[in-house]
Amino acid sequence: MVLRALILGWGDLLRPRIFGVVALGVALTLVLFIALQAGTFWAIRVFAPQTVSLPWIGAVPLAPALSWSSLLLFPLMSIFLMMPVAAGFSGLFAERVAEAVEDTHYPAAKGLPLDFWAGLWESLAVMGAVILITLITLMLTPFIGPLASLLFYGGNGWLLGREFFQMAALRHLHEPQASALRRSMAAQVTTLGVLIALLLTVPVLNVVIPVLAAAGFTHLYHLSASRHQGRRG
Repeated sequence: MVLRALILGWGDLLRPRIFGVVALGVALTLVLFIALQAGTFWAIRVFAPQTVSLPWIGAVPLAPALSWSSLLLFPLMSIFLMMPVAAGFSGLFAERVAEAVEDTHYPAAKGLPLDFWAGLWESLAVMGAVILITLITLMLTPFIGPLASLLFYGGNGWLLGREFFQMAALRHLHEPQASALRRSMAAQVTTLGVLIALLLTVPVLNVVIPVLAAAGFTHLYHLSASRHQGRRG
């Protein structure tokens, strides 16, 4: 079920309605990364020492070297920042992706639109949790070694799976039923979430993964056997 949902989601990325969301998501992600990179470049230029004195060499320009070297961090930044970006994406665009997926694949079982602000606030809370897990992982890496990867992918996969599946289910079910279905499918939801988390750490490819997540979890909901219990009216 998980792999089928993921494969169906991949197939949806080039559909015209969803491709527009992909293009917008990619554009916003690149703007965010460029802004962060420019901020890092500027901060180093302003706050780092302009020169440093080395024995037998003398004064060496430090701030310019560090600021230009920070450009090399762009791919690394995308690895860690795409997790919170994906969480924020769920509140901004997941509804549009889910609607397009259901129009194409499940026209007889289309859901009702969600309240935009409620979804956005929930996604911001998840984004904060994702950032916290990422920071904790970075701090603990010297102490727990390889286990840091398990914490990073496991924790973020669980959070992303919870967020995306809940939003897909809430288009059809009331909140108690949606949460109950998510808990009953915890293994599938978390597995797909971890796969999404892994793909989010692949540079370049990761800019389209938030759209894939929204599509994949919409498929996962519709592939679930008990999706018709407690439907919204």
